[in-house]
Order: sequence, then C-alpha cells, then structure tokens
Amino acid sequence: MNSKLISERVNTTPTPFVFRLSDGTRVPVVHPDFVAVSPGQVVVIAEDEGITRIDPLHVVAIEEAPQKKRSTGHGSKR
Repeated sequence: MNSKLISERVNTTPTPFVFRLSDGTRVPVVHPDFVAVSPGQVVVIAEDEGITRIDPLHVVAIEEAPQKKRSTGHGSKR
C-alpha cells in the first residue's frame, strides 16, 4: 500500500483500526492521532507508548478494529 492511501484513512475517520502487514503482523491503532505517515514510513504509537515503524509497502490491508462490546451489567431485568 502506498503512504497516500494510508494518510487518507488516517485523516478521514477517527475510529480505531488495524494495519495488517505482509508477514501477518497486526498493528492496532487506537486513534488516528497516534499515527504519523511520511512517504517512507508509518510510525504508530501504542497505548503503552511503544513505537512501531512500518514501511508502507508492507501494509497489505487496513482493517476496522472490532467494536468493543458494552457490558449490560449483572442481573439486568426485562
């Protein structure tokens, strides 16, 4: 994938997503504010503040992150 397509996703929808890489690695992005894109690399900052650098050519897909289930609480009555 090229950096232009990655930038478009980062800048259009403020929801979590996942980069899927050519080796099968999945890099979660909690919010687009935690991604920097240049022509030669993508930098992702994780929730634990770890940094992942990715060559845009290794991004094979951008997947929407699964929605977190809301807890309904215990003993809900109908």
